[in-house]
Amino acid sequence: MPQEQYTHHQSTMPGSEGPQVYKVGIYGWRKRCLYFFVLLLMILILVNLAMTIWILKVMNFTIDGMGNLRITEKGLKLEGDSEFLQPLYAKEIQSRPGNALYFKSARNVTVNILNDQTKVLTQLITGPKSVEAYGKKFEVKTVSGKLLFSADDNEVVVGAERLRVLGAEGTVFPKSIETPNVRADPFKELRLESPTRSLVMEAPKGVEINAEAGNMEATCRTELRLESKDGEIKLDAAKIKLPRLPHGSYTPTGTRQKVFEICVCANGRLFLSQAGAGSTCQINTSVCL
Repeated sequence: MPQEQYTHHQSTMPGSEGPQVYKVGIYGWRKRCLYFFVLLLMILILVNLAMTIWILKVMNFTIDGMGNLRITEKGLKLEGDSEFLQPLYAKEIQSRPGNALYFKSARNVTVNILNDQTKVLTQLITGPKSVEAYGKKFEVKTVSGKLLFSADDNEVVVGAERLRVLGAEGTVFPKSIETPNVRADPFKELRLESPTRSLVMEAPKGVEINAEAGNMEATCRTELRLESKDGEIKLDAAKIKLPRLPHGSYTPTGTRQKVFEICVCANGRLFLSQAGAGSTCQINTSVCL
């Protein structure tokens, strides 16, 4: 440090010794401490500058962004894989043209739709065991906008032209089902079955059961009832067989024929009676009891 000197002139008095010189500055251990702190400050500045340059190099800071993050006119652009440790809030997320967009998570991926009061309106949760969707209505549409599937609190609508059930056990409907057509796949059997309750088919304009290339069977344990309230029941076939109708008694005298006539009791029961010259139904009325 430069030394400063100044001369102090005292008032002229008898017996004065003349002017005195005083030295002003930092000397000794104070001077060495000042130099040490200045050197330490310069070292810290150099280390800080080196660390800043290293961080800029590692994080790949450029005028366009940082690393795989680029700042564009439309928003932020991420290249490569990205990991978010905290919630992500964005107006729109899209992939690069021609590339797929993947969401990966060790547990689940949750998508929430909120209103102005931050209340969840719609929620989609994809987990390791299930996919859950919460909302007032769920719809699946084609690219052209045609409805394929819709579900809400009141009903479930299938808009496809054909609904196929590939399960080996078929489909179980706990309640009623409404459809214009029930059909099996080609060369497959169609079975309508109610193991413990009744099976009812109703239609205001008629019910048609058609087997174009095979047989049709209706089997029950107790009674099979065909009822027409205002019309008729028509059996139209080249051959109609009733092999298990009861037979009425016949007289052993005379020749036993293999020709029978169908008789109807008052209660609607059918039975066979051996044909004769006239009607033999009256002779076998004991079958109606």
